[in-house]
Amino acid sequence: MDINFYATLRLITGKKTVTLDVEDGITVRQMLENVFEVFPPLRKELMTSENDLHGHVHVFVNGRDVPYLADVLETRITRTDKLDIFPAVGGG
Repeated sequence: MDINFYATLRLITGKKTVTLDVEDGITVRQMLENVFEVFPPLRKELMTSENDLHGHVHVFVNGRDVPYLADVLETRITRTDKLDIFPAVGGG
């Protein structure tokens, strides 16, 4: 599964796209746990102490922001889904 990281998250991963070997049918939360195993510093950037996404973080599955998916972080995904993870971005 290819996961695209943006902005400051690329400083942690060292690249734009990370490929993980995962099974079809895992949840978004399980996918994130796999990411945290490879890049432990990402956990504090993406998750709260209650293990929910920070409000300023956006994880998109096939262009849809996870909070708007029927099962939120428990949504099942496949290796062919397009995943994009964005930190808070500000400017003006």
